[in-house]
Amino acid sequence: MDWDKLGFQVIPTDFMYIMKSNEEGTFSNGDLVPFGTVQIEPHSTVLNYGQGLFEGMKAYRRADGEVQIFRPEQNAMRMQMGAERLLMVAPSVEQYVDAVKQVVHANKRWVPPHGKGALYIRPLLFGSGSVMGIAPAPHCTFLIYTNPISNAYKGRHTNSTLSLLIEDTLPRAFPGGTGGVKNIGNYAPVFQVTKEAKAKGFFDVLFLDAEEHKYIEEVSSCNVFMVKGDVISTSPTLGTILPGITRNSIIQLARDLGYQAEERKFSVDEFLEADEVFCTGTAVGISAVGSATYKNTRVEFKTGADTVTQKLFDMITGIHTGLLEDNNGWMVKID
Repeated sequence: MDWDKLGFQVIPTDFMYIMKSNEEGTFSNGDLVPFGTVQIEPHSTVLNYGQGLFEGMKAYRRADGEVQIFRPEQNAMRMQMGAERLLMVAPSVEQYVDAVKQVVHANKRWVPPHGKGALYIRPLLFGSGSVMGIAPAPHCTFLIYTNPISNAYKGRHTNSTLSLLIEDTLPRAFPGGTGGVKNIGNYAPVFQVTKEAKAKGFFDVLFLDAEEHKYIEEVSSCNVFMVKGDVISTSPTLGTILPGITRNSIIQLARDLGYQAEERKFSVDEFLEADEVFCTGTAVGISAVGSATYKNTRVEFKTGADTVTQKLFDMITGIHTGLLEDNNGWMVKID
């Protein structure tokens, strides 16, 4: 593997993990199996009704060669929350974390060298049991596969900034819907608007609330923050915004650094007056936003070395890769 040419493309690794729920509606022991296709019944609820969830995680190689993952128990609890919303049985936190550790250990040779990228981990939970009519599946499948990726997210170099188009008509999520869980059905509906934005030269789309079309919510696949002075703000998770693991961690790190980090609603007009803007997520990491365009008006934000965004990026990246001490006990080493 030429790690210097690693990008953000599909690279099958050696093993995946699979576990199915039993007749009692709980999960028993799963298995590591060679990476390959998965058999799904045509009547399954995931194919017919979109009953499914996914998570995104990364495994990092430290400078000493050890491999570690970031806050896996948080992903496990978020999957449980989503499963409750979609009426699925979910693995316990212990089962989830153990499965992730097993599949990362089995694919350890695919974890890029220190500083060259990460091993992306994709846990899936879906209704695999068959039904006729709209109803939850009698059985569920928990599946994990991995894929090495570089530090460049979708071809974007780590030190380049994002350009966002603010969408003022089509919302990403609705009150009472599934915007607050990592439902597989949340993503296809934004394909068209993001494709159109990228055709215009934007990196991604920033969505507003569904009721008043004036409050900032999130980007198509990541949370968003704004910085004004010593105050760092992000929209609250009130059912339409995904409670990101990176989002939660950045709030805590910002407070540790002495900033006022708050979760509150703020309008697009206030957002456009921010000093800095950045996005957070497992895939995107922490990425500075260089500009946002709203109703044909483009606003630029401060980026570069002397920014709050860069401080937070350096801090969480150092924790991920073992260059900084993990004072919060977030990292879990793979034996």
